[in-house]
Amino acid sequence: MPILYTFCMGVFKLESPFRPAGDQPRAIARLVNNIENGLARQVLLGVTGSGKTYAMAKVIEETGLPALILSPNKVLAAQLYAEFKAFFPQNAVEYFISYYDYYQPEAYVPQTDTYIEKDADINEHIDKLRLKTTTSLLTRPDTIVIASVSCIYNIGSPKNFEDLCVHIKTGARMSREELTRLLTRIRYTRNDISFTQGAFRARGGFIDIFPPYSHTALRVLIEGVTVTAIHELEPVTGDVMGGIGEAWVYPGKHFVSTDQEMTHALTAIEREMEETVAVLKGKGKLVEAQRLEQRTKYDMEMMAQAGYCSGIENYSRHISGRPPGARPLCLIDYFYSRKDKFPDLGGFLMFVDESHVAMPQLRGMYEGDRSRKQTLVDFGFRMPSALDNRPLKFSEFEELMPRTVFVSATPGPYELEQAGSGISRNASGDKIYAETDNLVELIIRPTGLVDPPVSIHPTKGQIDHLTGKIAEKTRHHQRTLVLSLTKKTAEDLAAYFLEKGIKAQYLHSDLDTLKRVEVLKQFRDGEFDVLVGINLLREGLDIPEVGLVAILEADNEGFLRSETTLIQISGRAARNVGGEVILYADRMTGSMARALGEMDRRRKKQLEYNKANNITPVSITKASAMLEEFQLEAKKSGLKVLHTALEGGAPDFKNYPALIDSVERQMKQAADNLDFETAAELRDRLFELKEMEVKFTPSRKKRKKRLT
Repeated sequence: MPILYTFCMGVFKLESPFRPAGDQPRAIARLVNNIENGLARQVLLGVTGSGKTYAMAKVIEETGLPALILSPNKVLAAQLYAEFKAFFPQNAVEYFISYYDYYQPEAYVPQTDTYIEKDADINEHIDKLRLKTTTSLLTRPDTIVIASVSCIYNIGSPKNFEDLCVHIKTGARMSREELTRLLTRIRYTRNDISFTQGAFRARGGFIDIFPPYSHTALRVLIEGVTVTAIHELEPVTGDVMGGIGEAWVYPGKHFVSTDQEMTHALTAIEREMEETVAVLKGKGKLVEAQRLEQRTKYDMEMMAQAGYCSGIENYSRHISGRPPGARPLCLIDYFYSRKDKFPDLGGFLMFVDESHVAMPQLRGMYEGDRSRKQTLVDFGFRMPSALDNRPLKFSEFEELMPRTVFVSATPGPYELEQAGSGISRNASGDKIYAETDNLVELIIRPTGLVDPPVSIHPTKGQIDHLTGKIAEKTRHHQRTLVLSLTKKTAEDLAAYFLEKGIKAQYLHSDLDTLKRVEVLKQFRDGEFDVLVGINLLREGLDIPEVGLVAILEADNEGFLRSETTLIQISGRAARNVGGEVILYADRMTGSMARALGEMDRRRKKQLEYNKANNITPVSITKASAMLEEFQLEAKKSGLKVLHTALEGGAPDFKNYPALIDSVERQMKQAADNLDFETAAELRDRLFELKEMEVKFTPSRKKRKKRLT
C-alpha cells in the first residue's frame, strides 16, 4: 500500500505570466498525483522547449514540498537558478555548486615521484552562497536548492552547523569576551579594519557581526555581562536599520566542531598516525613513515591551536566520530535534518535535470576520487581515514534519494529502469517510448513548435552544400550550429567559413571558461552567424535564433553520435519555427535510425495536436530573456556612464564620491547575481576611479578649506 503524505499547501508562491499549456496541464497533474500517492521514482520525458522548468516549478507549488534540483554542470545550474528565482521571488531559492574557480587536487604520481600539492582558487562569493543555502535549509521551510552534482561531497555535520549557532538575545547574560570566543569558534575572523562577510569587529561596547550568508550585519551592545540591544546594520554605510529582540548567528564555515569533539578527534588522529607509521616502517617504507608523521603532527598542532588546518576535511571522519568506511555527510543530509523542525512539510522532492548526463556522473564520482587518494595513502601523504573524505557511493546516494523526478528529453537506461522500463521495441528493434505510471511525457510545446525536420545528405560535396544552407539561414537572420568530431576540424571549418566571408567562430574545451562565455554571448548577440563545436553544443545551449543544426560524420557510431546525442543536438533547432537539422552521412547507423524514429514519433504527435487545436507555431523567445538574469543593467547603464566619465577626462572632484559609491553598489549587485564578468570589469573601473580621485582631487588642506 502506498504511503500517503501530508502537504504544507501555500508555502510556495509561483509568479509567472505563463499558464500551463500544451502537455503541461496533464504532465503536472500526473506528477503531483504520483507524488501524493507516494511513488518514489518518476521520469519526466520533456522535449526541448516544452517548459520542463515551469512544470517542475508548478509541481513544487502544488505539493508545497521543498526541493533539491540537481544539475550536471555549473552553467545549467546557473540557468535554473535564474529561472527559479524569477518563479519564486518570495521564497528561498538557493544556489549550491562547487566554490572552486580552479581546482587541482592533491595527488602523487609514483612513476615519476611527483607530488602535486593541492592548488585551488576559491570563489568567495560562491562559498557564501553555499553557506546561505545551508542556513536557509535550517531556518526556512520554503527552500528550493539548485545544486550541481558536486553536492554529494562531504561538507560536515548539519547537527554541528545548527548546534554551534550562536543565539544572542536582548537581556541575556553574555560578556563581550564570551561572544568574541563563540564567534571565533564558529570560524568568524576578527577584523577591525575591513568589515567583510564572515568577520566581526569590536568597538567599545559594540560588537558588529557580518554573517557570510546575509546582506545585513548585526550590532550587539553589551554592557557589563548583559546584552542590552541588538540592531540590524547596513554594513557599507554603517547606518542602523532597526532594533531586534534576538538573533541567531550561524557558522562561517561548514566544517565546525565543538571543543570536546576536537579533543577526541586529536586523540583519534594521533592513534591512527602511530598505527599507520608502524605499518609503513614494517614494510620498510621509512621515507613514507617519516613524511606522514611530520605532516600529521603539523596539522594536529594547527587544529589544537586554531581549531582548523589546511585540508581539515581529510580528518572529518575523526572530527564527526564516524566509524571507518561510514559515508560522509553532504547537502542532502541538511534536507533530512529539517524533519523535526518542520514536521508538517512531509519531506522534500528531488529533481535530476538532464538526468541522462547527471546520473552517470553521480555513479562515477566515488571511484575516481578513491583511486587518487589511495595513492596518497600508500605513499605516506595521507592517513587511511582521508579515504572517508569523499563523495557518496552511488548506492549511498540511492538510499538518500527522496521522491525523485528524473527530467530529460532522452532519459538513460537507469532512469527508464526506475520508471518501469517505459520503452518497447518494434519489429526492427527500434526503441519506442511509451508512457507508464512512472514515465510522464511532455511532448507538446505551449508555443506549438514541432520537432525540426531532419534530412540526410551524403558527405560528398557536404561543405559546399552546408555553405549554401548557411547563406540561406543568414538571409533570414537565423544562426547555424555545426557539429564536428574533433577540435582540429572545428578550428579548420571556422577558418574556412571566414575565408568565404561567413562570420564564424569555433568553441571547444581548449578555450578557457571566460572565453567560452564570451563566444556564446557574441553568438547570441548576432556578432557572428555560425558556431562550430564538438560536444559542447548540446544540453543547455538554448538559442532561439538557431535555424540550422548541421551534424558532420553523423554515421560515425559512438558516444558523440549516439541516439541520445543526436536527439539532444537536434533539439537545439527546436526553438525556431524555421529550424531544421541536416545529418551528413553515407549510411544509416542504428543510432541514426532510432533517433529519427523517436523524433518522427514526437513530431507526429505534435502536428496532430496543433491541427486538432488550430495552433500556429511561434518561435520561443523566453530562453534568451531568462539568461539575461545574469546580465545586469550595469552593462548598459553603469559601465556606459563610467566609460563616458573616464574618457571625457577628469570629472569635477565633487562627483567622485557619488560615482565611486554607484560603481561599488553595481559591482556588488553583479556579484550577488553571479555575473562575475561584469563584477570584475566594474572592480577594475573602481580602481581607476579611486586612482583618478587621488590624482585630480585637491589636497586635503584645500579640500578642507572648501568644505568649511
